[in-house]
Amino acid sequence: MKYLPIGQELFVRNRHNFIKQLKPSSIAIFHSNDMMPTNADGTMPFRQNSDLFYLSGVDQEESILVLFPDCKDERMKELLFIRETNDHILTWEGYKLTKEQARETSGIKTVYWTHQFDQVLNLLAFEAEHLYLNTNEHLRAVVEVETRDARFIKTIKERYPLHRYERSAPIMHHLRAIKSEREIELIQKACDITDKAFRRLLSFIKPGVMEYEIEAEIYHEFLRNRSKGPAYESIIASGENACILHYVDNNRECKDGDLVLMDFGAEYANYAADLTRTVPVNGKFTKRQREVYNSVLTVMKTAVQMLVPGNTLDQYHKFVGTLMENELIKLGLLNEGDVRNQDPEKPLYKKYFMHGTSHHLGLDVHDVGNKFRPFEEGMVFTCEPGIYIREEGIGVRLENDILITHNGPKDLMQNIPIEADDIEQLMKK
Repeated sequence: MKYLPIGQELFVRNRHNFIKQLKPSSIAIFHSNDMMPTNADGTMPFRQNSDLFYLSGVDQEESILVLFPDCKDERMKELLFIRETNDHILTWEGYKLTKEQARETSGIKTVYWTHQFDQVLNLLAFEAEHLYLNTNEHLRAVVEVETRDARFIKTIKERYPLHRYERSAPIMHHLRAIKSEREIELIQKACDITDKAFRRLLSFIKPGVMEYEIEAEIYHEFLRNRSKGPAYESIIASGENACILHYVDNNRECKDGDLVLMDFGAEYANYAADLTRTVPVNGKFTKRQREVYNSVLTVMKTAVQMLVPGNTLDQYHKFVGTLMENELIKLGLLNEGDVRNQDPEKPLYKKYFMHGTSHHLGLDVHDVGNKFRPFEEGMVFTCEPGIYIREEGIGVRLENDILITHNGPKDLMQNIPIEADDIEQLMKK
């Protein structure tokens, strides 16, 4: 891995917190993600299952974690299964974890090879009453490919049909929503790398540059700072492309007089940063562009102050909607009387600001967490208002990553330039 060692303390603590939530006499099982094929003998880059990584720190394919806290054999309370290597694998794929390295990474003493999993599980399963299985549960997830977890669920239910089956996902959603001090350090590292990439762009962007050239500069800065790359597919949207929320073609020429909206973030040790900035291609905002930009920034600055313990996403988004209505009226995009008489279920501001303002951030860009759970200290949210005026070819979005603390919101991207004057000044250099 490109990132520096994290330390097993994080994963030991995460497992301790997880097993406290289990019913008595329970086994919990977590599988790594699959190596996903492309065509012929090609594969996509491997991305570890976030829950397995959270509980073990193991960042390798064909890995399995088994937790059985009530097992009478002390050695079998925590088990890790990893891929057994050989000279052939070493020659063609490189080094895999040794058992000792797996112990050092995870803090788990009992390590087996993956091919021993069925045999070992059979010894343990009949001592347990409940089996906790993992699934990818997310409101925005569209899962069309059968995962390793999904295949395992079918298999284990056939092998042990009379056990009581439970879901691990609700527990993981509850735990992962609150970031520990070490996790915040890793997210901050991802944010700091993202900062370096953005500053690199300010001296690079000019009329005639292609969107994909901007994307290439981002990749370069990420990789040279121990990130394996973007935490998600980068959006580099100039001109009217900025009004397409998930535009990722990144193949248009950036033209004089246009804005370019850039939504990107580094991954570091599987933790994500998520930044959006919108800058003038020629280094100077027009009067109208600056008006729209400052309206978005005004909403953002006020919205951030609502990211405090006790608030909820529904209350927060309703408040931000009111802020946005006021700004859109000032910009001449909405009529004050029409807003007073609007259908509350179909607010008029949605024409120009159609997405949510915040989402959880962590091991996944759209990280897990219950939308009805009040905000708590240790949660990390994005804050990303935007205004998109298709008829004017203007799209502006601004986004920072915010840690909720008992002393108020802490902006993990507070050092990344965002004021219009600062952007223009830096682009001159």
